[in-house]
Amino acid sequence: MILSQRINRKRSSISSKGKEKKKMAESKLEIVMFPWLAFGHLIPYMNLSNELAKRGHNVTFLLPQNAEIRLQKLNLYPNLIKFHKLTIPHVDGLPYGAETTADVHRSLESLLATAFDKLYDEIKSFLQNLKPHFVFFDFAYWIPDLALEIGGIKTLFYRVVCPAVSSVTLIRSPDKAIFMASTAAELVKPPPGYPSTTVVLRECEAKLLSFIFHEYGKGVTFYERVKKGMTRCDAIAIKTCREIEGNFCDYISTQFEKPVLYTGPVISVPKKEPLEEHGLSNWLEKFKPGSVVFCAFGSQLILEKKQFQELVLGFELTELPFLLVVKPPQGTNSVEEALPEGFKERVQERGVILDCWVPQLEILRHKSVGCFVTHCGYGSMWESLALCDCQLVLLPRPIDHIFNARLMEKQLKVGVEVEKDENDLFTKENLCKAVKCVMDKDSQIGCLVKENHKKWKELLSSPGFMSNYIDNFIQDLHALLVEKT
Repeated sequence: MILSQRINRKRSSISSKGKEKKKMAESKLEIVMFPWLAFGHLIPYMNLSNELAKRGHNVTFLLPQNAEIRLQKLNLYPNLIKFHKLTIPHVDGLPYGAETTADVHRSLESLLATAFDKLYDEIKSFLQNLKPHFVFFDFAYWIPDLALEIGGIKTLFYRVVCPAVSSVTLIRSPDKAIFMASTAAELVKPPPGYPSTTVVLRECEAKLLSFIFHEYGKGVTFYERVKKGMTRCDAIAIKTCREIEGNFCDYISTQFEKPVLYTGPVISVPKKEPLEEHGLSNWLEKFKPGSVVFCAFGSQLILEKKQFQELVLGFELTELPFLLVVKPPQGTNSVEEALPEGFKERVQERGVILDCWVPQLEILRHKSVGCFVTHCGYGSMWESLALCDCQLVLLPRPIDHIFNARLMEKQLKVGVEVEKDENDLFTKENLCKAVKCVMDKDSQIGCLVKENHKKWKELLSSPGFMSNYIDNFIQDLHALLVEKT
């Protein structure tokens, strides 16, 4: 019987095994959060911290100094969630003051990982003094061995990307020579027992797998960093729910021979953010309900200039009003200078393009917005599924986003992915086609994805659904504490 089964058995029997264990189950946990230095990791860890603190547990959140201002705004329980600021060591080649992936080009992330690993001594001293019940981590693969050396600390690998990408990339041979000698068809073939025939990569995407062999920190590849952490931790937790990704989580549990715990989607409570900035409120009010196409690509994704132009020309072809939030494309200083000739004159007031932060959720929930063209980041996936009624068009870029898109289109059937060529590039015609497909009232596919989206939203937003996941997760944590090491 694997440990996850024993945890479920303990969860149902804790109250019947005496006052001592019942008291432990009701006791407050001391938890340390130590996520990777990227806001796509820091923010989900912060959201989970809020849920734990809401139930009275103490959290110490380790984070870089320059991330504190942004996360401070998200801390809903400052009396229970304490920030411990880390000084990220300087590494030759990194810009001075660089502390998160937002501060560096993607090509320098390996150096940032080297600096991250240099925190070892500081983290060791901190944990020896605090002696928490748990450390939640992801890229700090050395945490389980460190906790074992100190003693009395459980470690939880908290995964904030889709479990499908872990299943495909980590449960395979790490031999680079085998990888280099393999055909594209061999590379995208899922490992034995993989639970899906549709949430997979296509042959033209095989080259994206090479990232697992890239050095990510001094003397360690990306594969080794994540695989070691997941192999040596006490349990794996994943930001998902069984109803949507349970088959992938079961597969991971079997392959790593350890429990996989569900936190649920852990979506932060929507706030009323003003849309007056940039005149968005007045602009959106000009259009009919459900007629505006909204596209946002996140803070890290930067398109090539040609793809950026295909994107905006595709929106022009739809003849629908659109709002695009995107970074200036590669090799340009502004969005304005990258626009195709005559584009602004043709679309006039029908299109707005911004390169700044906007309150995404408030825009998605505006009555005029009817379509969301998304890069399929994991956070955006959950927000779009649970909190808005928009039709979904999927335009993924990094490999984990591709798995999110396949899950949404092929398994959940809630969106349509933009078709790409063998070089992983899309055209304005294919973008327009996908938008029209979901926005045309007479489209069978559009009706199908809308109906499926409605069903999943009703489930995810139903009373008690997400809070029950957190409550059960905390019971699982208590059960881990009473397991014999």
